[in-house]
Amino acid sequence: MKRVVVMDVSDDKDKPEPLKLINPEIIWESEETSIYQEGCLSIPEQYADVERPAEVGMRYMDENGETHEIEADGLLATCIQHEIDHLDGVLFTDYLSALKRNMILKKVQKLQKTKKSA
Repeated sequence: MKRVVVMDVSDDKDKPEPLKLINPEIIWESEETSIYQEGCLSIPEQYADVERPAEVGMRYMDENGETHEIEADGLLATCIQHEIDHLDGVLFTDYLSALKRNMILKKVQKLQKTKKSA
């Protein structure tokens, strides 16, 4: 089975630079953490601060089957972790307290009801 992620963290003003990852795996992570406000298409219009390792090392194959290792920090490190979490069935809300997670889920349910009645 292949696990595939395509992501692009380039700025809107820059030329798109999609990163194509096949069977990505995090091979190390820093003890230092950072907090980014994350959102996800799986949970529309909802965002929350998530704490993750500030830096990660990742191994993956490209579309030609060549293996690569990269180190990432900042937004790229956060996105790598977020997308690999998806491959493992984990959402950003799984990192939140039960109270925050329930608040987000209630907001999503309310949005869904509003859209259905519109």
